[in-house]
Amino acid sequence: MGAWTALVAQRAGMKVTLVDAYGAGHPRATSGDETRIIRSAHAAERFYAQWSRLARAEWIRFGEEIGETLFLPSGMLWFAHRDDGWESSSERTLKDLEIPVERFLPTEVRERWPQIATDDLTFVLFEPEAGVLMARRGVTAVARAFQREGGRLALGWAKPGMARGRRLLDVRTADGGTLAAGSFVFAAGPWLPRVFPRLLGDLIRVTRQDVYFIGPSAGDGRFRPQTQPAWVDYDLGYYGIADVEGHGFKLAPDADGPPFDPSSDDRLTDPGTAARMRDYLALRFPALAKEPIIETRVCQYETTPDTHFIIDRHPELENAIIVGGGSGHGFKHGPVIGRYVAGLVGEDGGAKRVGAVPAPPDDRFSVARTRQAAPHMRTGAARAGSGG
Repeated sequence: MGAWTALVAQRAGMKVTLVDAYGAGHPRATSGDETRIIRSAHAAERFYAQWSRLARAEWIRFGEEIGETLFLPSGMLWFAHRDDGWESSSERTLKDLEIPVERFLPTEVRERWPQIATDDLTFVLFEPEAGVLMARRGVTAVARAFQREGGRLALGWAKPGMARGRRLLDVRTADGGTLAAGSFVFAAGPWLPRVFPRLLGDLIRVTRQDVYFIGPSAGDGRFRPQTQPAWVDYDLGYYGIADVEGHGFKLAPDADGPPFDPSSDDRLTDPGTAARMRDYLALRFPALAKEPIIETRVCQYETTPDTHFIIDRHPELENAIIVGGGSGHGFKHGPVIGRYVAGLVGEDGGAKRVGAVPAPPDDRFSVARTRQAAPHMRTGAARAGSGG
């Protein structure tokens, strides 16, 4: 969110400094893993579906601009266990928005993707134009473009400094210095509650999320992006991505994990989670159930109660914008979030300079709004708080 905002603002003629504690694409960031899914299905949510389509086009365009592959068109599968669930609602919304979507019977899935077991499924929804984003590569590419076009990238930690009335004058950096500006955007991901503890301490929950990479057997090409779509099992609470560039078949339980400190906690996965992950493989991808774990990752979610983002001005500082609460579905929206946030910056019509994007139909991004727990934009198991 921060890198895209910086690039869009720089291209709109603003003078921008981007401060990052550990560097672009670092492994402690929520966006620091190799891959992320980009899809349009969000149940009845038209707004996020529209933002996702705009972001997909921008990711592809940016990749072509810099000569790097940032989007893999693998397609995306949703495993439906009932007729009236997330998947059916998503199908209706996507069709209404004329976003390509197909419905397959379990037998049809086995014929097209025989590596997937479907005995417990009612149907499978397929988004043929969805796919995989190269996350770490994409963030570092955005940061490089920002610097190449005149932006300043500073390594360090920054927090609000002096204020006069309702205006923030500067931020203080870890080395004791200050950075002054006319406008400030705080897009600190899982560190936002630390930057604004009184405002966000109870609004953003940071949790540890285990991720596993399974090595297919020698010569087994069924799990490469060309033959294995990305997928989500909404009701059971798992998601996964094909074996991209030999890193292994990515699989993650999607229920919110325990509280996590992104700066100091060790990034070691839980053996109990690994055991549950193997049980799921036996159910859905039996050929991988006994194959070795070749890599593990621990990242984090920073989740709001209703999983809507926070994109709003600080209630006491009119020139400070808070951007975060990605809630496990924010990465793919990065280019659109960057354009939306850059359009809020300044007092001289920022939106006219960066190009307008659709605004939410309500106050969902408000930092002041009372947020009630709601079905997640990721999986039903995360909503229920159950284990993987």
